[in-house]
Amino acid sequence: MVLREMEIEPFYLRIDGKWVFVDEEVLKAHPGGSAITTYRNMDATTVFHTFHQGSKPAYKWLTELKEKCPTQSPNIKPVKEDMLKGFDDVNMGKFDISDEKSAEISKNFDKLRIRVRAEGLMEGSALFYIRKTLESIGLICLAVYLQLSLGWYIPSAILMGLAWQQLGWLIHEFTHHQMFKNRHYNDLASYFVGNFLQGFSSGGWKEQHNIHHAATNVVGRDGDLDLMPFYATVAQDLKMADSWLLSVLSYQHVYWTVMLPLLRLSWLLQSVLFVRSMPTHYYKYYRDTAVYEQVSLSLHWILVALQLYLLPDTQTRVMFFFISQLTGGFLLAHVVTYNHYSVEKFPESSNIMSNYACLQLMTTRNMRPGTFIDWLWGGLNYQIEHHLFPTMPRHSLSKVMPMVKEFCRQNGLPYMVDDYFTGFQLELQQFHNIAKIANKLTYKIKM
Repeated sequence: MVLREMEIEPFYLRIDGKWVFVDEEVLKAHPGGSAITTYRNMDATTVFHTFHQGSKPAYKWLTELKEKCPTQSPNIKPVKEDMLKGFDDVNMGKFDISDEKSAEISKNFDKLRIRVRAEGLMEGSALFYIRKTLESIGLICLAVYLQLSLGWYIPSAILMGLAWQQLGWLIHEFTHHQMFKNRHYNDLASYFVGNFLQGFSSGGWKEQHNIHHAATNVVGRDGDLDLMPFYATVAQDLKMADSWLLSVLSYQHVYWTVMLPLLRLSWLLQSVLFVRSMPTHYYKYYRDTAVYEQVSLSLHWILVALQLYLLPDTQTRVMFFFISQLTGGFLLAHVVTYNHYSVEKFPESSNIMSNYACLQLMTTRNMRPGTFIDWLWGGLNYQIEHHLFPTMPRHSLSKVMPMVKEFCRQNGLPYMVDDYFTGFQLELQQFHNIAKIANKLTYKIKM
């Protein structure tokens, strides 16, 4: 969700063995928004280098913060979690790797990062991204042709949904800065494929997605787990539910699939709300880029309105709108929910965030690759590789996969990969596990 409560209290970060202090001035100026708060009062060495690889401004800023830090012995309070007693192990994993082993894994992952970069796998291909952008525009043009010239409204609407899904992968890649070395050029590209062509806010996507990457499936940190009141991903979510909501959540595994197509409509609404708030946003970056997003998003909805206007009647317009939007929503949702909702979550107190490689490998599932799947899923079937190297361009993910598998084998770490139906069944099982608890609590209240 792009709309979340922000944490703005000052905190410390430990990077390369030294603490830095993040006060309000530093926080407001952070270009990545609230992603910096994810590792508050924790060691963020690996995640910093992973997210800022090749960024000279980021490393210059880090050097200045290290020099200005008021203390190297901050008073860090232990994490306290409000678990649901008796059910705190449901859907939850355990990070029981020793400190020595964890340090060894981190050292080996640093070697892998250096090797990957040395082999040129972090370099984006302009031809690849031009081709992918033209593919999506071609789908839109074909949809318009079917609508205006042939009157094939349903096939046209389905093609529009497919185009929006494919554009979703592109905004994801440009906001991860996978193409250009210059951040500004990636941002401009994201406004075009995101705000203008498909109605998703680039800044809103970053605000949601970077936090997810930094704390994947960590309860209380990863906002993608906060689906209440519609779904409960872990047992402690149920503490927020009254008896009526508990009775509804008892069936969440049943209606989960039915609700997937609505994801695009949800993101469209949140994008509009986010862009409206940008001129007065807490973070300077969003205030500075507000005009780009407002203009490009407005142009998107003008084009949507024009396309609907050119349809023959109101009934056809309503049909076209919902078929296109729900098709796009389903094609997005069945991909983005598969990789993480099908695996275990971790409590913040587990210390798994102290090891970036372990965090990503233990909370991410791959979909088996194939020529068509690679295209339809936009490379996110290589989700493990993407999470380990978020700025790696899509066309390198299949190339780094054998290296990652070998890294996992050498370090005794899991590499989860399945066919779609197996992964989707595991996804539903996770929701069913919590639904059974909701049912028990409902019965207990009635008694």
